[in-house]
Amino acid sequence: MASPIDPAPPTGPSPEEEPAFAPPSWGPATGVGSLPGADPAEALRVVTGELPDFAHLPELPGRGAGADLIGRSAALLVDLAVELTPAGWRLVPRTGIDQRRAEEFLARDLDALHDVAEAYTGPFKVQAAGPWTLAAGLERTRGDRAVVDPGARRDLAQSLTEGLAGHVAAVAARVPGARVVVQLDEPSLPAVLQGALPTASGWGKLPAVEAPVVEQELAAVVRALPAPVVVHCCADRAPLELFRSTGADAVSFDLGLVQDLDALGTAVEAGTHLLPGVVPGTDAPLPAPKATASRLQAWWRELGFAADRLPGAVTLTPACGLAGATPGYARAAMTHVREAARYLLPE
Repeated sequence: MASPIDPAPPTGPSPEEEPAFAPPSWGPATGVGSLPGADPAEALRVVTGELPDFAHLPELPGRGAGADLIGRSAALLVDLAVELTPAGWRLVPRTGIDQRRAEEFLARDLDALHDVAEAYTGPFKVQAAGPWTLAAGLERTRGDRAVVDPGARRDLAQSLTEGLAGHVAAVAARVPGARVVVQLDEPSLPAVLQGALPTASGWGKLPAVEAPVVEQELAAVVRALPAPVVVHCCADRAPLELFRSTGADAVSFDLGLVQDLDALGTAVEAGTHLLPGVVPGTDAPLPAPKATASRLQAWWRELGFAADRLPGAVTLTPACGLAGATPGYARAAMTHVREAARYLLPE
């Protein structure tokens, strides 16, 4: 999948043969998405300052309900409504105050984006819950999770895709020089595959969903989005091969949790970009950036690829979102991945 902003080349296939988008370009380092704090303008100043070659629209769940992953993603839904209950977010017939609050948060973020980053140029990432995590995090009116209902999943996926397409357009309008990239966050997907999601009562587990069904429904969203797509999961047992098979342009993961080198090697050979998370998402001592780069180089050698391919094949990130970190650590983690990426470049 390719960028909606890069112009088509002047030579090559005829217009009817040309792909809809040109291949995406990636920066050396970026963030996963969430940050501590509640001021969207300040968060954007930090992100564009620390990650100038691949910034992202920060998520600030510290603002409260509606700024969390599910509520923020629900703000993108088209023709579907949600509300917050004591048990969590639930699909309802009509939009209410909870969804309007989430939409207001998102609108403020877009206003701040225009004010702070209008002149930004380069790849720019936005994030939302992927269709499986969204379906796992929303209850139907009867109280069970939407993930158990194929019809509800289909409606959610279509609504989310339409909403994300509009979101991409809104970001591009406010930052004309941005090449927008969409990240689908799927932290719940391993539990969906393993049958580890609790029922609404909490006393049982929902049945596992077969991997071909998960892949097919996620791939439909990936194909329909009008921008390059990153699928992110920093949970244990992230199904990287499944993510690659959906046609995603990139996969994002916690490097410390991934043991399946075959899946990573297959992704690299297929041209899938990698976003390895290399430092913790919460406060912890940080090594020297050069040490992180050395760790990446050793990992790359273990994969069996030529050293000169490494800088173009990876974008370094924190291991997960930084909402649970202190502001000082969050800034230091972003600085760290940017500086570590420089050590990957040939001397």
